[in-house]
Amino acid sequence: MPRKKITISDKVEYLSILDEKGQLDKKLEPDIPEDILLRLHRAMLLGRRFDERLLNLQRQGRIGTFPPIKGQEAAQLGTIAHLRPGDWMVPAFRETAAELWRGRSLESIIIYNNGYSEGIDIPEDRNDLPISVPVGSQIIHAVGLGWAAKYRKKDDVAMTFFGDGATSQGDFHEGLNFAAVFQVPVIFVCQNNHWAISVPLSKQTRAKTLAQKALAYGMPGIQVDGNDILAVYAAAQEAVERARNGGGPTLIECVTYRLMMHTTADDPKRYRSDEEVEQWSKRDPLIRFEKYLMDKGLLSEEKRSQVESEVIDEIQAAVDRAEKQMETLGDPMEMFDHAYADIPPYLKEQKADLARELSMIDKEGTHG
Repeated sequence: MPRKKITISDKVEYLSILDEKGQLDKKLEPDIPEDILLRLHRAMLLGRRFDERLLNLQRQGRIGTFPPIKGQEAAQLGTIAHLRPGDWMVPAFRETAAELWRGRSLESIIIYNNGYSEGIDIPEDRNDLPISVPVGSQIIHAVGLGWAAKYRKKDDVAMTFFGDGATSQGDFHEGLNFAAVFQVPVIFVCQNNHWAISVPLSKQTRAKTLAQKALAYGMPGIQVDGNDILAVYAAAQEAVERARNGGGPTLIECVTYRLMMHTTADDPKRYRSDEEVEQWSKRDPLIRFEKYLMDKGLLSEEKRSQVESEVIDEIQAAVDRAEKQMETLGDPMEMFDHAYADIPPYLKEQKADLARELSMIDKEGTHG
């Protein structure tokens, strides 16, 4: 039999609207309401300043290890802004800005990073999953949620976040394949920040882009400038509308950079150069977005200072409230209450065993 060529789609688009110098491509500028633009700016500034305060708290020994988000705010906010309350957000562990947009409190993040399970308790009215530290494991959870929405004939979508390192995990490939085969309404947001802890992207894949992996599974894929909130917003809007209208999943690769350490237990100077960090610092998404808003007449230096002052006050109030709340937290029995809707028998036994142990400790302490 003769050999013959199979024609496949082999093109991946790259989208940039607001370049690193703040220059705008007017032809591609998305139509974003002014109130949403200002809300996005405040959320970005809040995420940045809260991140900086968390680092200070960690260095002071007032919280434990946490993963900074500095530099990745646009990739999170430009995507999450399109979700409705009934949609599902499925984060990894570095989505603080997106979680705040969805309604998570500053206090809960502080409490969680102090090791209290109460800090990850999600109210019933929020369709969000807790953070997922095992790399890539949350991807199949998002696909399951999207499949459930489709099965129930609802137009809800699921959006999941992960890093470039997760694309080397089996869960990533299983999730994308299932979502494409069954046309599940899921938006896969890859925050390609170039480093999976200390492993560079060049050692994760030989592919020119991560977005092109979508082509192998038969779904749309696009690479965007992840530090350009306009490009991220436009790509996510298209993906969410397609998913909501029955068009299936999309993979969005947001090319961004982690300006800080992987977590506060990490020393990035051991594996990357100061010159590399400096080059990416010039592409800061917050500075770029603020220039855009000022050019449009929506933001001034005075207004920016006012918003900054409000954000700083909000963060300080949250720190005060969190530290006050933590004085009364720490009941270990709480850890059994949030993993399952119905506690399985083996956990009921463990809960009873722990209750007995704690009761004995209390009695010994009373008589000690």
